[in-house]
Amino acid sequence: MPYRRLPNTDAARIRAMKKAYEGSHDLPPNRMVISAKSLVNLQRFIPVFEHNILLQRQSLAFQNGRSGDYAEISRKARVYLIHFIRVMNMAIARGDLPKETRVHYGLAANDSTVPCLKTENQLITWGRKVIEGEEQRLRTGGNPITNPTIAVVKVRFQNFLESNNYHKLLIKRIHEYSVKADTLRKEADEIILQVWNEVEASFSGLPEGIRKKACEDYGVVYFYRKEEKRKQIISENRFPVFHKQAI
Repeated sequence: MPYRRLPNTDAARIRAMKKAYEGSHDLPPNRMVISAKSLVNLQRFIPVFEHNILLQRQSLAFQNGRSGDYAEISRKARVYLIHFIRVMNMAIARGDLPKETRVHYGLAANDSTVPCLKTENQLITWGRKVIEGEEQRLRTGGNPITNPTIAVVKVRFQNFLESNNYHKLLIKRIHEYSVKADTLRKEADEIILQVWNEVEASFSGLPEGIRKKACEDYGVVYFYRKEEKRKQIISENRFPVFHKQAI
């Protein structure tokens, strides 16, 4: 006897629910295979489930499409910031600027190393320190550092901040869709289980082969175990079904 197995993908869940609904919604109450309550649940739930899955997939696809842009914007901001610090250090090495200039940017006066900017948080922290420090230094009459200027660095950094904020918003939205999808999947499985139980109960008086086909018409999915599958193939080969040709 084949066994049934609940769908394990979103597409299979939607297919099973739609098949049960489409086989029932036009029938009069006395001919319905599933209960009126299950029919109402299917009618209510299917569009909600489909919509949430669609939004989740669209958000993931959009994030994947924008990931390259975000990486490039982050790289540019990081490169311009690093170059600014290096130019400042070279100016100090030449004697054009005093070593105390580094203190404006939150750096140690005697430390010429470039701070680590690998992570997003490090880039944000040092980007703000350097931009605020240079603007404050210029207000006190200091000579501007050029190639790149702080104005150019600021543009690149602002582009990164905007992209970073949108990236975080998109990740949050995807997470919310994912959490909701997990909840909806549990509800979908409960609805499908109830519907399949009702379908099998409605056709319980039919012979096995006819009952199986009738249940499958309402979305129930059956699987044969390995030994059952082998016997089924042998049976079909031994007793082939002949169809009458249309006259």
